[in-house]
Amino acid sequence: MPEDTHPDDSRPDDSRKVPSHELTYVRLRDMVLFGALAPGQPVTIQGLIADLGAGMTPVREAIRRLTAEGALEPQGNRRVTVPRLEPGVLDQLAFARLTIEPRLAELAACNLTPSLIARLEALDARVNDAIRTGDVTAYLTANHAFHFTLYEAAGAGVLLDMARSMWLRFGPSLRVVATLAGATGLPDQHVEALAAMRAGDGQRLARALHDDIAQGVEEVRAALARGEV
Repeated sequence: MPEDTHPDDSRPDDSRKVPSHELTYVRLRDMVLFGALAPGQPVTIQGLIADLGAGMTPVREAIRRLTAEGALEPQGNRRVTVPRLEPGVLDQLAFARLTIEPRLAELAACNLTPSLIARLEALDARVNDAIRTGDVTAYLTANHAFHFTLYEAAGAGVLLDMARSMWLRFGPSLRVVATLAGATGLPDQHVEALAAMRAGDGQRLARALHDDIAQGVEEVRAALARGEV
């Protein structure tokens, strides 16, 4: 069995020997993923330089990489924005996520250790705390950590990279859904996922992740229909 990995291991911080351009990329990526930049909200490159405390060159490189990944869109006049989801793009992301992420969960099931399951339980507690307090950023951060701590246990690097790419495109829209609707009235699929982990049932875990993703997709779809995303 592989060693457990910390849920934030993929997110370098200042205490590590990380090149400045990579640190700038990770910080800007997290602004997209965790709600600092809303879909359709334009920001200036100079504003990003100030927010990130980075120079022009690493910020431009981070923007270039995230644009190539579909997470940012140049607007001209030295501005960029997080793209708004179109229904057709949402359909493609839904198909890909519902295919790849349950498979990652199923592969991860046989590699889960008691300590890793305990870590996932703690992350889910953070998700629930954020829901109770209405802290959207904390919710997005903890929810992402829950999913990718699980997925990293699969040992399937190609599928993991694909999942990360899809979250960059889909994740920002969860910010709007969480702000508008919250999550308190929705079935908690993480509870079912954790029960499947404790039972060592990979197929049950895959179904729980499928239902969790489908639930989020339908919330975003409804918000798109209302013109809120």
